Amino acid sequence: MTDINPINYKIHLEPDLENFSFSGSTEILVNASKPVNDITLNILELDIRNCKVQVGDEFPDCNFHAHPEKERMTISLPNEMAGEIKLKIDYAGQINDRMAGFYRSKYSAKGKEKYIAVTQFEESDARRAFPCFDRPDKKATFDIEMVIDEDLTAISNSHVTLEQASGAGKKLVRFAQTAKMSTYLLFFGVGEFEFIEDPGHVLVRAVAMPGMIKHAGFGLEFGRKSLDFCEENFGTEYPLEKLDLIAVPDFAFGAMENWGAITFRENLLLHFPGITSKAGEERICEVIAHEIVHQWFGNLVTPSDWKYLWLNESFATYFGYGAVAHYHPEWDIWEQFLHSQTHTALERDSLLETFPIEIPGGEHVVINTATAPIIYNKGASILRHIKGYMGEEAFKEGLRYYLKKHEYACASGPDMWEAFEEVSEIPITRIMKSWIEQPGFPIVEAKKDGNTLVLKQKRFSYLPNNSDQTWLVPISVRVFYENGDSKIISALLENKQINMDIGDNAVAYKVNDRQTGFYRVRYEDGSDLHELGKLVSGKELPAEDRWGLQNDLYALVKGGHAGMDDYIAFVSNYSHEDAFLPLISIAENLFHAYLIMEGHEKEKVAATGRSLLDKVLGDMGYEPDPVEKHTTSVLRDQILFHAVLYGSKDAEKFALDKFSSLMEGDAVHPDVMKSVMQAGALRGDHKVFDWFDKRVHSSQSEHERMNILVALANFSDRTLIEKAQQYILDKVPNRNKFIPAGAMTINPHAIPYMWDWYRSQVKALEDLHPLHYERIIAGIIPVCGLGREDEIKGFFENYVTEKGLSKDVLRLSLEKLEINGRMRGYNTDLENFS
Repeated sequence: MTDINPINYKIHLEPDLENFSFSGSTEILVNASKPVNDITLNILELDIRNCKVQVGDEFPDCNFHAHPEKERMTISLPNEMAGEIKLKIDYAGQINDRMAGFYRSKYSAKGKEKYIAVTQFEESDARRAFPCFDRPDKKATFDIEMVIDEDLTAISNSHVTLEQASGAGKKLVRFAQTAKMSTYLLFFGVGEFEFIEDPGHVLVRAVAMPGMIKHAGFGLEFGRKSLDFCEENFGTEYPLEKLDLIAVPDFAFGAMENWGAITFRENLLLHFPGITSKAGEERICEVIAHEIVHQWFGNLVTPSDWKYLWLNESFATYFGYGAVAHYHPEWDIWEQFLHSQTHTALERDSLLETFPIEIPGGEHVVINTATAPIIYNKGASILRHIKGYMGEEAFKEGLRYYLKKHEYACASGPDMWEAFEEVSEIPITRIMKSWIEQPGFPIVEAKKDGNTLVLKQKRFSYLPNNSDQTWLVPISVRVFYENGDSKIISALLENKQINMDIGDNAVAYKVNDRQTGFYRVRYEDGSDLHELGKLVSGKELPAEDRWGLQNDLYALVKGGHAGMDDYIAFVSNYSHEDAFLPLISIAENLFHAYLIMEGHEKEKVAATGRSLLDKVLGDMGYEPDPVEKHTTSVLRDQILFHAVLYGSKDAEKFALDKFSSLMEGDAVHPDVMKSVMQAGALRGDHKVFDWFDKRVHSSQSEHERMNILVALANFSDRTLIEKAQQYILDKVPNRNKFIPAGAMTINPHAIPYMWDWYRSQVKALEDLHPLHYERIIAGIIPVCGLGREDEIKGFFENYVTEKGLSKDVLRLSLEKLEINGRMRGYNTDLENFS
């Protein structure tokens, strides 16, 4: 319906939190650019009572027909109409418990269970709350009013303009008209909310459940900082009068950027001193910054189609890290970006089952286990790649030009490239099209021939491919010479091969200096990698390069182009390593191999991990030090439990002593709490299980509750593993069931039982939020399916079409299973699954 566009919605809602229902009336003003006989709106699970259209001064009834399977209703106009048309629709709906649309969230106050009602509309769930044009390009303004119980509070995107008694214990709350925006950014909520405020030039408020607001100060403070960062960097002031940061107990995602009313999982906004770890604090800051960046990228300028969703998420991810790095340079955020974002993207995009950042499909694109690493992680990594090529000032000016030109409107990928080319002579469009519009990424194969470095590119994937793709690859090579000097040589690899003159007496060279490029590197001559190993051992390369060398090598192992023994041998160069980035990567790579390998190969991995982690933990100390580096604290809690799994006596003694103290009521430092509880479960009995049960139900902190649920997944006794599996179904809230279920898929002792558990409980698991259900499947298949490939393939052959499961998620999970099987030594072939 490109000829019909909404101008304004007037929405009146009356929620009933006792019966979990609502009645509503929506008045929609639209403009028809040419005469039309009918208007189609999106609806889902709404009971439409009547529909009227303005004719002169009257509103006669209209015929309408609902199409539930298409999530639409068609309104038949009394005659052909054009120009401005005003519709009035009365309807009713349910305040559901599925964390989508207008839904309820449970909390406890003074020992009593209570509920709030809030909304979650992205990508296309506004239609669950009111009839609308539920597409991002159909922007309009919104006037919201709600009739609620007089003792409750209502929140929406804009500030309250009227609050008055309406009788029978109710009150009317009316909000100012919103800015012009998309339906998915609308928010309304009602409940016993508590607030703290930071007045400033824009009112910033933190919102939480009763008794929890005292924990919101940390998030509120960083929210203000993030707002200041964005206004300074984007050259445009935040356009609304207020910005709310709202902690919601039941929430499917991490957070949601509703314009002026951002919602969060409680653990991503609320900070508990003595419980929230440094990693948890960092995550709070990252997510707050990410969502506030969205107030510009996504809200002020919105993608014209869902295939341009990366314009929201890539920029929010990249600048979210930028805001944290700006205020906390001591956290080494850009090193962590390489691990959490670039590595994740490279892993996901190494599969044959992948797709471009600019995903074809328009309205069918959704954020899920398959798409998120491409839209968020790869997109942000490519922005880092391009910023390094353009230069910081040109990059910033291009963004400002883009935001100003398209404010309150919609934009596409080409609009962004045109903005960059307005301020730079670099052929950004050519470069970006090669990265945004095609799937995958290259591996650059390097070989020195005298004074010439020969670089060739081809698509990298773990499984064989016959792709003929090429990319425009900005190449940077650091060359090391006999006299101790080094220099960087740069070029643009436009075709399959490029020859670079590196001069005389070069003894070593490192391709992809500081890992700014989004590609893997393979050194064809083993002696070249050997020379780089010497530089790694002496820490003559920066941490980013020490990370990249071993990480690329492990990717080659997973792809069958190098052996596990090659990787273990190269890791010996890191015996004195003390930097977070290479160490966290090596630890994760070894842990992956430990889960996959069997017998003697598994023991070799464990021995390597035990030796390395014992030394690292011994050097840094098992007890957190108040003055240690932030990344040291983060690293310790990541590797301590792995050391216990590998059989480290020192790590196990420390962790179990701490856990005994914890069970006796003593405090344990939050930066080792997670690992300590995991170790306690690993060696624990029924008494330990019961302690966890009591602790999770008595804890006020979602951060702590999530850590306990991870620990519950790490028992080694089969009886307790089965007890934990049942506990997930019976006692864990739906919002969190995927957490222990996912953690069990990487517990070596639970892995043998996870597929049978899934098969026996599939009906119950299907009731979870689709994103969470997909995460469980994506966790179980790749490792727990080893040795059961035929059974798994047979089960899922008809399941996708019958149940509506994302085929992308299933295919990537099966591909990972095949990759892991080949690593283990199986001759698996799941490529024909469709």
